[in-house]
Amino acid sequence: MTTAEDIFFMERALALAVRGTGRVNPNPLVGAVVVRDGTVIGEGWHAQFGGPHAERNALAECAGGAKGATLYVTLEPCCHYGKTPPCTEAVLEHQIARVVVGSADPNPLVAGAGIRRLREAGVAVTEGVLREKCDALNRIFFHYIRTKTPYVTMKYAMTMDGKTATRTGQSRWITGAPARIRVHEDRSRHMAIMTGAGTIQADDPLLNCRIPGGRTPIRLICDTGLRTAAGARVVETAREIPTWFLTCCRDASRQEKYAEKGCRILQVPERDGHVDIKKAVERLGEEGIDSIYLEGGSALNASALEADIVQALHCYIAPKMFGGTESRGPVGGKGVAFPAQAWGFVITDVCRCGDDILIESIREGCE
Repeated sequence: MTTAEDIFFMERALALAVRGTGRVNPNPLVGAVVVRDGTVIGEGWHAQFGGPHAERNALAECAGGAKGATLYVTLEPCCHYGKTPPCTEAVLEHQIARVVVGSADPNPLVAGAGIRRLREAGVAVTEGVLREKCDALNRIFFHYIRTKTPYVTMKYAMTMDGKTATRTGQSRWITGAPARIRVHEDRSRHMAIMTGAGTIQADDPLLNCRIPGGRTPIRLICDTGLRTAAGARVVETAREIPTWFLTCCRDASRQEKYAEKGCRILQVPERDGHVDIKKAVERLGEEGIDSIYLEGGSALNASALEADIVQALHCYIAPKMFGGTESRGPVGGKGVAFPAQAWGFVITDVCRCGDDILIESIREGCE
């Protein structure tokens, strides 16, 4: 039975879990709290990929021991050896009496076995406390562990009349500073950021994370024929920030001019004269990339939707209008023929970012 105390301490565990954002990929975000007689005696979170898990960090804080205490954890404790020993064994060693779990772990190496191990050893286990919140925290991990492909979040900023650039191609800046800060926070949350050669040519972006304590993701450039200028900022800074080109170009001499500046070249199949984005994303999953923040132009956005690789959408709307039939919108391509064929999304949040509005949504059917 779930109590008000269970909800209170699971909320605390959730708040701790987010502290690992951007640093644990492709592992999940996890927070843990150890409580005895209504008092917190230890808390922790998974802070770094390859480092101790949340449960072990929380138990390590229990100076007087944790015998008979309750452990609140946002994700089912692991029961297998990986980069760290099983957390279930740490729970048993510290003689925890009860474990309260938020989400079940879909990892085939766990998938209920962690809870089963605890119960077989006599530990009382309560499951599903604040499950929806705990599941939402790890949408990226759940998608990646189930599909072995990255969780793709498409982001764009547009005016109230649906324009992402003026008729002259200018787009800086549509949104204000608070929205741009939020974008950098989301860059830090994802393992990689993707754009197309057209965006590099038009804007010469650095595609880094410019907030204190943030983590710059791997930069992915979709460039079918390797036409990005060798002097582009993403190329010139490739030795400082990992930069990968996804290309169909087989010309070794052409590839070399990027490789010698520190870029990595990933050869991917072609589809309709462009990078096959679906195959490219599958390849990136094999490379261990669990999440992509897609900041592309209208052509790349259209390709991503048509390939059915987009799981989430971040749409920024600025209180201004560009007008004009020649002004670009966020999604190009042919588009659908009938309203019933539209790509459907479920809105999960709407918030203000200064004067702008951010609408967050996930694809219909995405867990």
